[in-house]
Amino acid sequence: MMMKSRKLFAAAIAAIGITAGAAQAQQADIVDTAIGAGSFNTLVSAVQAAELVDALKGEGPFTVFAPTDEAFAALPAGTVDDLLKPENRDQLVAILTYHVVPAKVMSADIAGKTATAKTLSGGELAIDATSGVTVNDAKVVTADIEASNGVIHVVDAVILPPAN
Repeated sequence: MMMKSRKLFAAAIAAIGITAGAAQAQQADIVDTAIGAGSFNTLVSAVQAAELVDALKGEGPFTVFAPTDEAFAALPAGTVDDLLKPENRDQLVAILTYHVVPAKVMSADIAGKTATAKTLSGGELAIDATSGVTVNDAKVVTADIEASNGVIHVVDAVILPPAN
């Protein structure tokens, strides 16, 4: 009986060690999560060109409405190439920061509601979660991808700020 207890105790210690090790594994930040997903190559390139990598790797929390590569491809021909030019950096920053809310907003926080959210660019997004979720005219296709410094919601369109 004593030997069986030791084996159970050893197994319990090993299980706790494995669980503790898994809990200590660091979750990726928003930028690394987007890179790892593989469907945000254009977004990642744009964030790099806009010199926003350090900001989005910051403490946060952030909510990022992340357009997929397909969403960027749906823009008029040449738009992305033009935005990535150094002389258009301010415009690129304005568009990208319009996709970021300086708070962590999970889908459960807004389910069944409509709301507005102030973005890093200073603009406001209209969020409608009464029948699916839309942000301005973009549809959230995947929600609640958690990162160490916030959350990513994948959208099917690039959300453009209103013209000044």
